[in-house]
Amino acid sequence: MATVRLAPVLRPSAGGSKQVSAQGSTLTEVLNDLYQHYPALKDQIQPSGELSRFINIYVNDQDVRYLQGLETVVGASDTVILLPAMAGGR
Repeated sequence: MATVRLAPVLRPSAGGSKQVSAQGSTLTEVLNDLYQHYPALKDQIQPSGELSRFINIYVNDQDVRYLQGLETVVGASDTVILLPAMAGGR
């Protein structure tokens, strides 16, 4: 199972967990497994079926936008990081 690390803003939707495990051989499969256990995460990550443009996803520290997106291969020992984009300032 891959390790999925959650940013603090996503943790309430996953029972407060900092990281969880999810199964799948692609990012799509890993996310779908994650949503099975934590359905509220889907509204934050894929509200319309596509990845939100306000969330960055990394597999082993590589941005999936520069890999194969949702079809990025994820191995059992890989780490997926879900990191919402933050904005602010003046």
